[in-house]
Amino acid sequence: MDRTTIGVIDDDAAVRRGLERLLGACGYNVETYESAREFLDHAGMNTADCILLDVRMPGMTGFELHRRLTRDRYQLPTIFITAHAAPGAPGCAVPRMLSKPFDEDALLDAIQGALQETPIIRPRGR
Repeated sequence: MDRTTIGVIDDDAAVRRGLERLLGACGYNVETYESAREFLDHAGMNTADCILLDVRMPGMTGFELHRRLTRDRYQLPTIFITAHAAPGAPGCAVPRMLSKPFDEDALLDAIQGALQETPIIRPRGR
């Protein structure tokens, strides 16, 4: 049986490690990336079934990465995570956002909801 792969994209190493341990213990495969660029360079959009995406990162923000994936016709269940109050994702139709620190149950519920509600779409030939 294939396990669901969660991509964690966050510039904070402690957050990545913590989420990798938690999600791994819950039976998920976890791939971590320290930046949006690293996620793109390693073609994470072709392996992740859901992404946890930090809003504020150096270089490309989480919102910018989401817009780029949408522009390139990728649709992945996405949960934005942020340590800063954020009014919403400009140009993004993704309602899921968790504020750090977040409750583990709230995170797991958000992942399950995102996986159930958002079909995964990956363009052919990419």
